[in-house]
Amino acid sequence: MHLTLDSHHAGGVIVVRCRGRIVSGEEARFLQSELERLTQLATNVVLELAEVTYMDSGGLGTLVRLLGVRRAARGDLKLCQVPPFVLRILQVTNLLSVFHPYASIKDAIESFAAQPRLPEEDFQASSHRIVCLDSSLDLLAYLRVLLQRSGFEVFTTQFPSDALTFILGASRSVVICGPGMRTNPTAVEKLHQGAPTARLLHLPPDFSTSAADQSGPDLVNQLRSLLAPPQ
Repeated sequence: MHLTLDSHHAGGVIVVRCRGRIVSGEEARFLQSELERLTQLATNVVLELAEVTYMDSGGLGTLVRLLGVRRAARGDLKLCQVPPFVLRILQVTNLLSVFHPYASIKDAIESFAAQPRLPEEDFQASSHRIVCLDSSLDLLAYLRVLLQRSGFEVFTTQFPSDALTFILGASRSVVICGPGMRTNPTAVEKLHQGAPTARLLHLPPDFSTSAADQSGPDLVNQLRSLLAPPQ
């Protein structure tokens, strides 16, 4: 089932009922474009997800980026009536306390009266520097929050030259190259030559379209294995 959206205003808040799939590609772009249109009149948004049937990593990344956009505009984005499978995705990716899902639309709307809590409040310091490099802003937003909440120091960029700047001087670092970098292998090779001690980790081509409750935790476990001290 494709994504359909129904919206209305309630107490100065935009409530959007989502039905179907929130996934990478057409559905994610549709959700983003509709929220851009709707938020010209209000900055606070509630997404009602009771009838969402599937969400992949790219879809979750879109929600993370939309949350950041709303907060940058001095607004916020809340989730409510979250189905069990989405709740599990938020739990296993350590994003449950980022979104703070609510049981009802009423509860979500009333929560806007409280001070918004930024995801960075819970991030922990780390001696491991992770640089995420890809052309997709949704993927970068997702990786940043996912990995920071797992205790890593994270930088994200769309440009290989910036990635090199971020890892220079770091004692231990990993560069995560997203699927979008597969079209620019020369730039990735120059990055490796400029920082030969950094580990390169290439995400699979289907990372954004894979199950969000599996790909995210798998990536975190892979990073911890790469950065574990030698036995």
